[in-house]
Amino acid sequence: MSERIQALHALRAFEVASRYGSFTRAAKELALTQGAVSHHVKTLEGLFGCDLFDRRGPKLHLTEHGRLLAQELKVGFKIIENACALLRQDRYALRLKAASTLTVRWLLRAVDGFKRMDDSHSVQLSSVWMDIDTVDFYSEPYDCAILLSNGTFPADVESMKLFDEWLIPVCHPDYLGQSPAELSVLRDCEFLHPSPDRRDWRRWLARVDAPYISIDQGQVFDTLDQGISAAQQGLGISVVDLVLASADLAAGRLVTPFRQAVATGEGYYMTWLKANPKARQMARLRDYLLGQVPPLALKDINYLYG
Repeated sequence: MSERIQALHALRAFEVASRYGSFTRAAKELALTQGAVSHHVKTLEGLFGCDLFDRRGPKLHLTEHGRLLAQELKVGFKIIENACALLRQDRYALRLKAASTLTVRWLLRAVDGFKRMDDSHSVQLSSVWMDIDTVDFYSEPYDCAILLSNGTFPADVESMKLFDEWLIPVCHPDYLGQSPAELSVLRDCEFLHPSPDRRDWRRWLARVDAPYISIDQGQVFDTLDQGISAAQQGLGISVVDLVLASADLAAGRLVTPFRQAVATGEGYYMTWLKANPKARQMARLRDYLLGQVPPLALKDINYLYG
């Protein structure tokens, strides 16, 4: 039994070191010495008869054997962690990660409605800035996440699309007027870019056959929410997701000077580990959120697929 426990300690030390690529950082997380972590790894290498790390250079690199072992241990330790978590915390609480703009523009209100509908299932919503939406369920403290994605996820992740991303330019009602405008007027507009790489404007212009319009000028923001806010203040013209801007469009705080909405091929997906023991609670939240997506009910919009 003692040997089995020591082997478990060694496997844990190796798994943490494999994530960081460093014995020193692994030692800090595990409250061990660097030498102890190194000894654990050498013990495993002796047990398996193969090298687990390539130790050339300042950073550790997994060998092929090490990569295979780390991949399986990552899953195994997460299962153990989930089993223990059920006894340490509210087993009905869901820890949900989502991007800040999605949270502000839609999710916060939707989650509040879910809590009011069934107060026995609480949701701890964490709003996080993400330039590119990602989650690592093995190292981050979340049960589920809502991510903007093309729908490709690891084999151990379950996913359900909530709604597609449709991009369309918007501005204050007085900026260009409320009648449909010609694309040529964009040459004289102040572009508002919701992300530093300006990808949304680039995708929209390419799909409406106007790549000749330069988007090098204009204000650059970190989030879609900032771009929407700037457009509301009449500072220029932004490109937004139709669902996330639906409330502002319905209230007349924003208008769509062009009638082409472009599908990016991405959408907002609710994701979670297949092995998560809270599958029933997540299914209830997923089904509720699907019913809270506002319809794309704008008049005279031409929806263009990529």
